[in-house]
Amino acid sequence: MVKKVILIIIALMLLPIALFAQKPSAREREAWMKEMQQVKNEYIARKLDLSEEQKTKFLPLYNRMDEEMRQAAEQAMKMEREVRKKGKQATDLEYEKAAEDQFELKGKENIIEMKYFKDFKKMLSPCQLFKLKKAERDFSRELMKKHNERKRENKKK
Repeated sequence: MVKKVILIIIALMLLPIALFAQKPSAREREAWMKEMQQVKNEYIARKLDLSEEQKTKFLPLYNRMDEEMRQAAEQAMKMEREVRKKGKQATDLEYEKAAEDQFELKGKENIIEMKYFKDFKKMLSPCQLFKLKKAERDFSRELMKKHNERKRENKKK
C-alpha cells in the first residue's frame, strides 16, 4: 500500500513536467486535481489510521473543506495575477487590494477550518484530530521533496 502511494505520488510529480511544454486544458487540470485529491485522501486515511466507516464519513467532508480552502486561495491568487500582469501600470489601489487579499487569506482559511473542525470532532478521535494537521504538512513536504528530486535529476541530464 505504501509503495503504491509513493508510486502514485511520483507519477503525479512527473505529470506536470510532461505537461510543462503545453498548457493543460481545463479538463486535464481537473482530472489531475481529482487524482491528486485521491492520493491525498489515501495518505491522510493511512496516517490517521481511519476505519472504513470513518473514511466514508470524514473524507467527503474533508474534501469539501479542501475545496473551500482552494477557492479562497484562488480568489487571492486571481487578484495577484491581475496586478502582476499589469506590471508597472497597476495602481497603488490595485497593489493594496491584492496585498490585502493575500493577508486575509490566512484568516479565511482559519474560519473554514474551524467550521469543519466541529464536524470532524464528531467522527475522529482526539488523537486523530491532533494528527490531521501534521499529516497535511507531511503530505505537502513529500510532494515538494519528490518535485525537487525530479528537478535535480532533470538538471543533471
